[in-house]
Amino acid sequence: MKHGIRSLAAVRALTAHFALLAADEDGMSTAEYAIGTIAAAAFGAVLYSVVTGDSIVTALTNIIDKALNTAV
Repeated sequence: MKHGIRSLAAVRALTAHFALLAADEDGMSTAEYAIGTIAAAAFGAVLYSVVTGDSIVTALTNIIDKALNTAV
Protein backbone atom coordinates (compact mmCIF):
# COMPACT_ATOMS: atom_id res chain seq x y z
CA MET A 1 0.00 0.00 0.00
CA LYS A 2 2.89 2.36 0.72
CA HIS A 3 4.18 1.92 -2.80
CA GLY A 4 0.83 3.10 -4.24
CA ILE A 5 0.84 6.22 -2.07
CA ARG A 6 4.41 7.06 -3.09
CA SER A 7 3.65 6.64 -6.78
CA LEU A 8 0.52 8.79 -6.42
CA ALA A 9 2.57 11.50 -4.73
CA ALA A 10 5.19 11.24 -7.47
CA VAL A 11 2.53 11.59 -10.15
CA ARG A 12 1.07 14.62 -8.40
CA ALA A 13 4.52 16.20 -8.05
CA LEU A 14 5.30 15.54 -11.69
CA THR A 15 1.93 16.98 -12.75
CA ALA A 16 2.56 20.11 -10.69
CA HIS A 17 6.03 20.45 -12.21
CA PHE A 18 4.67 20.20 -15.76
CA ALA A 19 1.93 22.70 -14.92
CA LEU A 20 4.58 25.19 -13.80
CA LEU A 21 6.59 24.59 -16.98
CA ALA A 22 3.53 25.12 -19.15
CA ALA A 23 2.62 28.34 -17.32
CA ASP A 24 6.13 29.78 -17.62
CA GLU A 25 5.97 32.04 -20.69
CA ASP A 26 8.91 34.41 -20.31
CA GLY A 27 9.39 34.72 -24.05
CA MET A 28 8.83 33.13 -27.41
CA SER A 29 10.76 30.08 -28.43
CA THR A 30 12.61 29.79 -31.71
CA ALA A 31 9.73 27.91 -33.31
CA GLU A 32 7.29 30.66 -32.31
CA TYR A 33 9.62 33.29 -33.81
CA ALA A 34 9.82 31.28 -37.03
CA ILE A 35 6.06 30.91 -37.30
CA GLY A 36 5.55 34.60 -36.52
CA THR A 37 8.11 35.59 -39.16
CA ILE A 38 6.50 33.36 -41.78
CA ALA A 39 3.05 34.75 -40.95
CA ALA A 40 4.31 38.34 -41.19
CA ALA A 41 5.98 37.64 -44.53
CA ALA A 42 2.82 35.99 -45.88
CA PHE A 43 0.70 38.94 -44.72
CA GLY A 44 3.15 41.33 -46.39
CA ALA A 45 2.98 39.38 -49.66
CA VAL A 46 -0.82 39.40 -49.63
CA LEU A 47 -0.91 43.11 -48.80
CA TYR A 48 1.59 43.88 -51.57
CA SER A 49 -0.43 41.93 -54.14
CA VAL A 50 -3.62 43.73 -53.10
CA VAL A 51 -2.06 47.20 -53.18
CA THR A 52 -0.33 46.66 -56.53
CA GLY A 53 -3.42 45.11 -58.10
CA ASP A 54 -5.17 46.91 -60.96
CA SER A 55 -8.28 47.82 -59.00
CA ILE A 56 -6.39 49.63 -56.24
CA VAL A 57 -4.10 51.46 -58.65
CA THR A 58 -7.10 52.52 -60.75
CA ALA A 59 -9.04 53.67 -57.70
CA LEU A 60 -6.11 55.72 -56.38
CA THR A 61 -5.49 57.23 -59.82
CA ASN A 62 -9.16 58.24 -60.08
CA ILE A 63 -9.07 59.83 -56.63
CA ILE A 64 -5.93 61.81 -57.47
CA ASP A 65 -7.31 62.88 -60.89
CA LYS A 66 -10.56 64.01 -59.28
CA ALA A 67 -8.67 65.96 -56.62
CA LEU A 68 -6.42 67.66 -59.20
CA ASN A 69 -9.32 68.52 -61.56
CA THR A 70 -11.57 69.98 -58.87
CA ALA A 71 -12.36 73.64 -59.43
CA VAL A 72 -11.65 75.83 -56.44
